[in-house]
Amino acid sequence: MSPHGLPHGLPHGLPHGLGTSAAQLPALLAVSRPSRELPHTTPFPSGGAYVEREWGDGSHTPLYCPLPERADDVLAAEVDRRLLDWARRRGFRDDELEGLAGARFGRLVTLAHPDSDDPDRLLVAAELNASWWAADDYYADDTALGAVPALLPPRLTLAMSAMDEVPPAGDFTPPLEAALRDDLVLRMLRSATGHLRRYATPSQVQRVCYSTFAMFVSWTAYAAWRETREHPPAWEYLAARQHDSFYTSMTLIDVVGGYEVPADLFYEPRVRRAAFQAGTASVIVNDLHSVAKDAADENPVCNLVLLIAADRGCSVREATEVAVELHNDLVRSFERGHLELSAVPSPDLQRLLRGLRAWMGGGMEWHATNPRYRTDPP
Repeated sequence: MSPHGLPHGLPHGLPHGLGTSAAQLPALLAVSRPSRELPHTTPFPSGGAYVEREWGDGSHTPLYCPLPERADDVLAAEVDRRLLDWARRRGFRDDELEGLAGARFGRLVTLAHPDSDDPDRLLVAAELNASWWAADDYYADDTALGAVPALLPPRLTLAMSAMDEVPPAGDFTPPLEAALRDDLVLRMLRSATGHLRRYATPSQVQRVCYSTFAMFVSWTAYAAWRETREHPPAWEYLAARQHDSFYTSMTLIDVVGGYEVPADLFYEPRVRRAAFQAGTASVIVNDLHSVAKDAADENPVCNLVLLIAADRGCSVREATEVAVELHNDLVRSFERGHLELSAVPSPDLQRLLRGLRAWMGGGMEWHATNPRYRTDPP
C-alpha cells in the first residue's frame, strides 16, 4: 500500500472505453477514494457557469469561460503569507519578496482550487506555480532578469535534477549538490517538490514532474527561435504550447483536493484531451494579457497574438480577435467533452473535471485582476 492507502497495482485499462457501466468498472471504483464534500464558500453567483466575459479594456470580443467558483481573500492572504515565509527561507532578497507578493500566487491557487480550504495543500500549488514562473522568467523569458536562450537547456537539465532526485554517483554528486544549492530557482523547485511529496502519491509526484519536463522541452524550442530570431508560424508555436500550458498546474488538482485519479483514467484519451483543452485555453488567456509585455522585450518572446499578426500580415488587434475565437472554441469543446464524460461513474473523475473547469474560471479571474497583466490590450 502507498502512504495514502491506495494499492500500487492500479487497473490496466477500461473495457470498451469510458462509456462503460458501473458494473464494468469495479476495479476502477475500488481504488477511487470517496470525494470530500466541496466547501460551500463561493461568493460568485452560479459559480462554474459559462459566461461571455469582457476583458482588458472591453473593446475586444468577450472570452467564453466559466465563472470562478470561489474568492476567499482571507484564505488567499494566509497562503501568500506562508509563501513569502517559504521564499524568504529559500534566500529571496527583499525586492524579490516584494515582487513575489505582488504576483499573488496565493490568490491564484485559492481561485483555481475551490475544493480545498487547507492552506498547506494550497501552499503546495502556490510554491510550484511560483517556482515554474521563476524558472520561466529567470531562465526563459525575461532578458532583464538574466534569461539567456543559449543557457536555457543546461539550466533546465539541472531543474529536472532538482525536482526528480538522481541516484548518488560517487565523486560526481557533490558538485551537483552544490549547483542545486547555489541557484535560487533550483532551491525553489527542490523545496516545492519536497513539499508535494508530503501530500501526493509517488504516481502523482511523477505525473507533476514529467508534465513539467515536457513543458521544459517546449521552452528549449522557444529558446532556439529567440536565438536564431526566426520565430515559428503560429501553428508550430501552438503545438509547442500544448505541453507548455496551465495543464502543468492542473496536474495538481487532485493532490490539492486530497484524492487521486488513477493513472489509467487520468491519461485516458478523452480525459487527457479535456485537460489539454483547459490548459491551452487558460494559457491563451495568459498570452492575450501579456501581448504588451512580450512585445516590449528587447528580444521579443513568442506570443500567439504576435505570431498570428506576423503570419497573416494583420494588425495586433485583428490577431487578438483570432486568438479569442480559438480560446472560445477550445472552451466550448471542453464543455461538450465534460458533458459526455459526465456519464462515467467515477466520483474522482467527475471531481477532476469540475476542477479543470474551476481552474479555467479561477485563472481568468486572476489574470483579469493581477497587476502583472493590467496593461490594456492593443
